[in-house]
Amino acid sequence: MTPPRLAENDVLGVEDLLGAAERERLAEVRGYLRDEVQPIVLEHWIAGTFPESLIPTLADSGLVGVRQSGGSALLAGSIAAELARTDLSMCSFMGIHDGLVVGAIRLYGDDRQRGELIPELLAFRKIGAFALTEPDHGSDVAGGLECSVRREGGSWRLSGSKRWIGNALFDGYLIVLAREEESGAVRGFVVDSRADGIEATPIGHKSGLRIVQNAHLVFSDVVVPESRRLPGIERFGDIAPLLRDSRILIGWQAVGVQAAAFDLAREYVAERRQFGRPLGSFQLVQSQLAAMHGNLAASRSMMAQVARLQDEDRATAEIAALVKAHTSKLARETVAIGRNLFGGNGLSADYGIAKLFNDAEAIYTYEGTYEINTLIAGRSITGYSAFV
Repeated sequence: MTPPRLAENDVLGVEDLLGAAERERLAEVRGYLRDEVQPIVLEHWIAGTFPESLIPTLADSGLVGVRQSGGSALLAGSIAAELARTDLSMCSFMGIHDGLVVGAIRLYGDDRQRGELIPELLAFRKIGAFALTEPDHGSDVAGGLECSVRREGGSWRLSGSKRWIGNALFDGYLIVLAREEESGAVRGFVVDSRADGIEATPIGHKSGLRIVQNAHLVFSDVVVPESRRLPGIERFGDIAPLLRDSRILIGWQAVGVQAAAFDLAREYVAERRQFGRPLGSFQLVQSQLAAMHGNLAASRSMMAQVARLQDEDRATAEIAALVKAHTSKLARETVAIGRNLFGGNGLSADYGIAKLFNDAEAIYTYEGTYEINTLIAGRSITGYSAFV
């Protein structure tokens, strides 16, 4: 017998905290994801290609500008989780484009930049990428930033390399962080991705997030006008609020990936028969499903509390680091249990769980590794920094 379906896997009723209008918006997003995105993402993940046919539909999908249109942090997080539940790569694509790039221009740009650049991004006429990580600097990029700029009259010359830059292969805007040669100050720029002097090399052969188009970027004396410098960025610490919110988003991604794994595993063990019985009737299988369910409920409840703090403007960088580390750890565990329940079939991408298993490794690693985020949280607990 097929087990009863819990309402959207939300056993503790977190979505009941949303108002009626926000629940309706979430339902509309779910419909879009079910009808437009879900049917095509697995084949694109296997091929390592981006479903460009979706780009014209994204502006009206309900996925972008949730907070800016008056939505609560819980609604924004729930939408992100639902997108990650459908496909983590697409959630990362949107997190970069809407969260980091549009977010950077809103927070650090001037009125002219906001008026000129944000409408193009929200309409998806341009795709945004956030160029921070470098070939030799990931976790230590705050102090090790080597990409450099120098002032020349009314423009800047940008040189250096960036790596693992998602969305960088599209025609769009790159938010580039670089160090000024003369002063040592950190500067931020909005750079046209097709500007002369930029070499973008695709990063292939990835085991996870295969839909995200990552690139290695080399800047060779790229001319950037002063009008494209983000005036609100003068030191690395200025982007802390942006990185904080990005880490919180990863927490919601961890919720979505766990929800997808739980869905797939529960359905599989209800239909798969061994020893003359459904797999779901065996004690060891039920205990593993219960562990997955508990991890999912704990992660969703933690993120709901963080959303409350966001709405009250009380979410800190330390809180973001803690929840990113903890939920990504739970996600890694949950999808591993789910893959195990599929047995040998769990190794085939055709069943979907292998995709989740590999994508969960990205959650554990990007936006600050698990270890770095635990040390940020540990610093807030003890008052001592374990790293420079």
